[in-house]
Amino acid sequence: MSNKILIKNATIVNEGTSLISDILIEGSIISKIDKEINISSSVNIIDADGLILIPGMIDDQVHFREPGLTHKGDIFTESRAAVAGGVTSFIEMPNTIPNTINDSTLYQKINIAKSKSFANFSFMFGGTNNNLDDILNVDESNIAGIKLFLGSSTGNMLIDNHEAIEKIFRNTKLPISVHCEDEDIIKRNLINHINKYGDDIPMDLHPEIRNQEACYKSSKFAVELAKKTGARLNVFHISTAKELELFDNSIPISEKKITSEACAHHLWFTDKDYKLLGSKIKWNPAIKTEADKNELWEAVLNDKIDIIASDHSPHTLEEKKRFYAKCPSGGPMVQHSIISLLTESKKHNIGIEKIVEKISHNPSIVFNIKNRGFIREGYFADIVLIDTKKSYNVSKDSLLYKCNWSPFEGQTFDSSIFMTFVNGQIVYDKGKIVSDPKGKQVIFDR
Repeated sequence: MSNKILIKNATIVNEGTSLISDILIEGSIISKIDKEINISSSVNIIDADGLILIPGMIDDQVHFREPGLTHKGDIFTESRAAVAGGVTSFIEMPNTIPNTINDSTLYQKINIAKSKSFANFSFMFGGTNNNLDDILNVDESNIAGIKLFLGSSTGNMLIDNHEAIEKIFRNTKLPISVHCEDEDIIKRNLINHINKYGDDIPMDLHPEIRNQEACYKSSKFAVELAKKTGARLNVFHISTAKELELFDNSIPISEKKITSEACAHHLWFTDKDYKLLGSKIKWNPAIKTEADKNELWEAVLNDKIDIIASDHSPHTLEEKKRFYAKCPSGGPMVQHSIISLLTESKKHNIGIEKIVEKISHNPSIVFNIKNRGFIREGYFADIVLIDTKKSYNVSKDSLLYKCNWSPFEGQTFDSSIFMTFVNGQIVYDKGKIVSDPKGKQVIFDR
């Protein structure tokens, strides 16, 4: 079997341009990109005429649930779904059980992923009210950055001591990614709704409980603290138009010290969808209004939003069927993020070049990822072929998530993932996983 693959006649979308070219992969690396590549040695030739070729998505926010919550998902199952969706690298969150807040829990995850992950992998290191010493002593080459939950979520990792938060901001040079929702506002709103409805609050009131005020107040706090301390801040899952005023689009991404992320579900669904989908779209932060969604898309275009991620966070259907107060927030997304973005972006007159910038290039830049996120000679061959002329219908039997459900079931997207390469190896081909786990640990160029 040749370790060379020649992809011919692909429309390569990369670094703001689209052009038809050939790509030669040797081993795990892109060795040559040219209009016409002809080699005499043994090579596996793939004719990509009519297909789009993009750098694989670097998903900077996933919850793969291992260890401790593996009834919901695990690194093996969720990374399979990821590569089927064109995600070739991921950054996994620390709110597993135990929380990833010290060296031992970090290396436990790394060792699991080395044998089980189909995609390239890296992990966030969690910040708490009392683990500053662990943060300062961690090997920076082994983590993507620090994650702080300024709002509560799965895993009980809320950090609410402002002095502890400021010490972290002042003492690490790593990117600090934050979940921003004000806990006091949420608690007050929740109590008011419980008083009115009991524990069985209608799901469509979720954005009234975790509302714009809660998001904006917390995001404003984080941004102001980053400016005060000089910290490198990345604000996760912006969900409201008002928060966008906190971010700057006047300088290039490589010069920004404060960046922002939106998620695929906030760019697809609106509060009108709660009536039909209920808890299946119960995320934190909540999915907001159509006006918020439209402003988020405008911010993708004008670069106030720097990154698009999935916030893949599976729960079982049994868990999602619980009444509001006991129903966990989150849902599976990695298998459908790219194709949902490509479908929806057309409605907002946004080209695929801009989507690639947000899902591949910018995560690489923000987190200093070495030799991934771009289609360049000498870079790892983490690439995805997409058929933009073949629609894809989401059926239950097509799902690779361990939880075996999706809020997109029954939805037809106008593009489909044709083939995914991870480190030069074909791992997904026309609807099937065709490889053992090939993921490598992501290296950071710091």
